[in-house]
Amino acid sequence: MSSIVLPVLTLLVVATVCDVRSRRIPNWLVLPFLVAGIIFSTGSNGVKGLGQSLGGIALAVAVTGILCWLRGMGMGDLKLCAAVGAWIGPSQMGVALVVTGLAGGILALMWAARHRCLKDSMDGTSELVLSLWTNGIRPHSSLVLDNPLARKMPYAPAIAIGTIFSFFAT
Repeated sequence: MSSIVLPVLTLLVVATVCDVRSRRIPNWLVLPFLVAGIIFSTGSNGVKGLGQSLGGIALAVAVTGILCWLRGMGMGDLKLCAAVGAWIGPSQMGVALVVTGLAGGILALMWAARHRCLKDSMDGTSELVLSLWTNGIRPHSSLVLDNPLARKMPYAPAIAIGTIFSFFAT
């Protein structure tokens, strides 16, 4: 496991810097890391490693894919999670995703407080939950990334926190 910490940490640092600066996580960064993760896992552990890598990707895509479909998370975040999953496998990815969600919530509160929109953010969260309850699982009419008026927060830092934590928890 220790041989994967440096490449994954490098990916997370560069992705976080890109996301904070431009609100984008570029394909030139995540796609080669995804392929390298599959190759490394397969080379290190054969067919079992390939299965672990594909399982990590599948879990990341399943969880973040729902959020992308709801238009609450960008595809760059999904691809970053998939690239991480290729390196760490499904069990560690599960831990990373849970902690990412918690870190994302805390960072969102801090971000909203810093931008003096905490009340609006809390109201939006209530509206989103109510909408999911009454309308089912479908994108909200206005609380989506493609709404130019929506407040957007870079999510790579939360993904980085969740992934780094997963190295200590597993």
